[in-house]
Amino acid sequence: QVQLVESGGGLVQPGGSLRLSCAASGRIFRFNDMGWYRQAPGKQRELVADITSGSSTNYADSVKGRFTISRDNAKNTVYLQMNSLTSDDTAVYYCNAKYVVADPHGFHPVDAWGQGTLVIVSS
Repeated sequence: QVQLVESGGGLVQPGGSLRLSCAASGRIFRFNDMGWYRQAPGKQRELVADITSGSSTNYADSVKGRFTISRDNAKNTVYLQMNSLTSDDTAVYYCNAKYVVADPHGFHPVDAWGQGTLVIVSS
């Protein structure tokens, strides 16, 4: 069974920075896209950024130029560096991973979510 474990959330002042990490463990044949989503109180979950297996990236307009997504394929880990944080960035951040597992019956795509990590931007 694959697990996604997130870390790095917390309380930060406006203008500050945080780095989120999401490490995947388990029997994974191949990782495909990985990404970060967030859900603020009373709002729907939204894409923040994602990254393909070839490290092509995509960002929400609201975070372009402030956030950077990266991945370490050797460690099955995806990161989100968040700079110049504002109160609008306050949310629970979720890691998402799309990967393939293999078993005697073949290859199976999986779309998994982490448990979420809370980011609060406040003075």
